[in-house]
Amino acid sequence: MSKYSLPQDGGLILEGTPKDIIHRFEKIPASVYAAEREGVAYVAQQIIDAIDEHQSKSERNFVLGLTTGRTPLGVYRELVRRYEAGEVSFKNVEVYSLDEFYPIKSGAVQSRSHRIKEDLLDKIDILPENIHLIDSEISLSKVSKYCADYDRRARNIDLMVIGMGEQGQIGFNEAGSYAKSVTRMVQLSYQSRKVQASNFYGGENTPRMAITMGLSTVMSAKRIILMAWGEDKADVIHKVVEGEPSRLIPATLLQNHPAIEAVVDAPAAEMLTVKKAPWLVGPCDWTPRMVRKAVVWLCEMVKKPILKLTYNDYLENSLGELLEAVGVSYDKVNIKVFNDLQHTITGWPGGKPNADDSTRPVPSMPYPKRVIVFSPHPDDDVISMGGTFIRLVEQGHDVHVAYETSGNVAVHDDVVMQHIDTARELGYGDRVAEIGAIIASKKKGEPEPRELLNIKGAIRRAEARAAVRSFGLNADTNAHFLNLPFYETGGIKKGERTDRDIEIITELLQQVKPHQIYLAGDLADPHGTHRVCTEAVMEAIYRLRDKGEKWLDECVIWLYRGAWMEWEIGMVDMAVPLSPDELIKKRHAIYRHLSQKDIVPFPGEDSREFWQRAEERTQNTARLYDLLGMAEYQAIEVFVKMKI
Repeated sequence: MSKYSLPQDGGLILEGTPKDIIHRFEKIPASVYAAEREGVAYVAQQIIDAIDEHQSKSERNFVLGLTTGRTPLGVYRELVRRYEAGEVSFKNVEVYSLDEFYPIKSGAVQSRSHRIKEDLLDKIDILPENIHLIDSEISLSKVSKYCADYDRRARNIDLMVIGMGEQGQIGFNEAGSYAKSVTRMVQLSYQSRKVQASNFYGGENTPRMAITMGLSTVMSAKRIILMAWGEDKADVIHKVVEGEPSRLIPATLLQNHPAIEAVVDAPAAEMLTVKKAPWLVGPCDWTPRMVRKAVVWLCEMVKKPILKLTYNDYLENSLGELLEAVGVSYDKVNIKVFNDLQHTITGWPGGKPNADDSTRPVPSMPYPKRVIVFSPHPDDDVISMGGTFIRLVEQGHDVHVAYETSGNVAVHDDVVMQHIDTARELGYGDRVAEIGAIIASKKKGEPEPRELLNIKGAIRRAEARAAVRSFGLNADTNAHFLNLPFYETGGIKKGERTDRDIEIITELLQQVKPHQIYLAGDLADPHGTHRVCTEAVMEAIYRLRDKGEKWLDECVIWLYRGAWMEWEIGMVDMAVPLSPDELIKKRHAIYRHLSQKDIVPFPGEDSREFWQRAEERTQNTARLYDLLGMAEYQAIEVFVKMKI
């Protein structure tokens, strides 16, 4: 469950603003929380309150509909915690599951029913006879009757708690599902199987069918809570909450439910009008960052650079209040925001020695600075901020890189065999048959053998060292491989973060005592590793702060994005431009990660190689700065500042 939240500054003034104004663009009322943990606490409390209220009025069991996946995991953990604290009992609660792969053994780690049991049901006092999970092992000849019976029994749900896919799937109700659909067997689309393939260790092992409640079954629930966390859900939340109903986005059909609420964290809400353009909703707190956000938005709306915006542009796009609130003319706002953005641009991410730093994002002193770049996987450093990393090294700073996880599961078996074969050809030992036998012994759906994972981890470490050596970093002294334990499960599903993970990070922080920390600020990593790594570093920093570590007074955190998304210009605190030659140098560093090249192990929706994603992202950012009237650069890497 994420405790991490992005810096918030300004926005809609909620106090004193009527709810009907706050939600006036929303067809499903949305409750927005700064971080997932706050949204999770709210949903868990809603479930507990609903159980208590029901039991005070009725003798029948309270009926709860449950989903699986990452989205509800925090809620399940919070419910378990509240149960263990004696705050709730589930003895008079029945549960129905939303969906399940077919066929799949109920004890398989990929089974949806297995996950619900492991994460929630096995840890509370619910009675076995009150657990109704979809049977994934029923014979094909009996499936139709089974689905009809399940559907009939599932139409008395008091509260349905669900998440949704990135295309608005509800359970396995995919694009094109009918509003009147019932519990049934469905064929999984190619895209859904592609998304699930990593969990099953390959597309060939991924089930082609599933059983799911229908949309009408879900709609029959008396109340629905729809949850979404992270910016990877921002686009679909916008469509579901504010868009038009469409069978192509099944979750939009839930707009017709009389008692539905969307509960989202701030990253998932960033495309909702209340967050993206709050001045269209109601009165705003016009902080400098919010003024910049509004002006950048206005430039996009009217297709003009900042210094060409007119008084009428502000008035015709609901920004007259901005001019009144800041008390200056539109041209002064334009100049102020232009200068503000101009001052984010620097070719000296560690500060320029002996320079006037009054308008620079980074102070000139101390010089050189001690820097740690935290990289969740062994290639996120060069993919996400390779140009900035190279500049910090070339400009003489004491730069360290901390690879938080081994990344071992992201190496194909044939890459291992190629390395083992190379070792044989060089005369360093013949283990080809031995390793080949280990690979052949792998069992579908089970964690990989530890010996094989160790080899894959070694390959990733060698690639990471080669990458940083390519631009002059001493890989022996300044590259740190933390191998955080939470990651080392041998499978796609990772363990929970523990104190040991935090202790490992703490030891490095105390050793280096950095002036700058570069940290993955994206929460859209499809496998959750970035999220856990970010949480672990932040927790280590908070603990050190609470112990009174003085070096933290000078330390600044710079948040970078991963390969999936970029910061919006309105949030940027530092922009590092890259020349064509620097972009090529960054690309060559990414190339050193040969096991990740050509075939991206876990591509998600984007099948391009990481260097292609990285270059397009940074070049798009440069184009945005250019359209706003800034200097034209080949590419720009951008960062958001977080104070400790």
